[in-house]
Amino acid sequence: MAGRKKPLVVITRKLPDQVETRMRELFDARIVVEDRPMTQPELVAAVKEADVLVPTITDRIDAALLAQAGPNLKLIANFGNGVDHIDVAAAAKQSITVTNTPNVLTEDTADMTMGLLLTVPRRLTEGANVLMGDGKWVGWSPTWMLGRRIWGKRLGIVGMGRIGTAVARRAKAFGLSIHYHNRHRVTPVIEDELEATYWESLDQMLARMDIISVNCPSTPATFHLLSARRLALMQPSAYIVNTARGDIIDEDAMIQMLQEGKLAGAGLDVFEHEPAVNPKLLKLVGKGKVVLLPHMGSATIEGRIDMGEKVIINIRTFFDGHRPPDRVLPERV
Repeated sequence: MAGRKKPLVVITRKLPDQVETRMRELFDARIVVEDRPMTQPELVAAVKEADVLVPTITDRIDAALLAQAGPNLKLIANFGNGVDHIDVAAAAKQSITVTNTPNVLTEDTADMTMGLLLTVPRRLTEGANVLMGDGKWVGWSPTWMLGRRIWGKRLGIVGMGRIGTAVARRAKAFGLSIHYHNRHRVTPVIEDELEATYWESLDQMLARMDIISVNCPSTPATFHLLSARRLALMQPSAYIVNTARGDIIDEDAMIQMLQEGKLAGAGLDVFEHEPAVNPKLLKLVGKGKVVLLPHMGSATIEGRIDMGEKVIINIRTFFDGHRPPDRVLPERV
């Protein structure tokens, strides 16, 4: 890029220092000091002047915003894998390329999923809170704080992509029987490795599982995939874990089932109306029905740096006149 004008890259959120420093070295990078989402006027100003916008999941890049983009905006290099907050089709109509950062958060998200798979049935958060609360723990009892064993239970994975497969590998090591529903059946090699059972019918799988793990992407086709009707198919003793996107589950229906004892519990790292969390979910925490985390499934130092490196590669490749390796096409969203 020597001898050429560096592209103006506007970054909407504070990123790890290592990533920001490298971007300053390579581009005319405009970074933020405060770690907060940009306001709508700030986003409008950004798209009007930037050559490249680097947004995150907290920025809504819709058709109305893109209609105000200046002529220089040619690339939206998303800092993250999911692009449900970006109108990719509207961007394509304006000849704006969209990229993301796939394949770097698989292990981190799978670790968090496995953590919730252990925490919810074994009531780990409840136990920890007893010691941190009123200090009235009086010692071990044979009938107190009883959870459920996960060894030998059936785990149903909704979405057997990279993350779902990584979850399955971890879960198999903990003695869970692996079942899955996916748009396409995985290869026989993976099925044999995981001793996994494929269910073409999501309804049939949900009715037979002890734990459900949601690991599919958020798309129009997966909005409320776990609808009130489908949730009602689950056993009252079953647990549900979601580290994907909140709108894949009908949250109100799930809450009602938890309140009525029609589900045993839930572990959630994502919510339907983030960053807002339904107050009814917070009440269920106090009753030991749910474990809630603040969307931290991908929150590792290594993962965030890897994401930043992906963004940088996409920008450099684009301005070198080549197709970015992580381009997102409308028909794939």
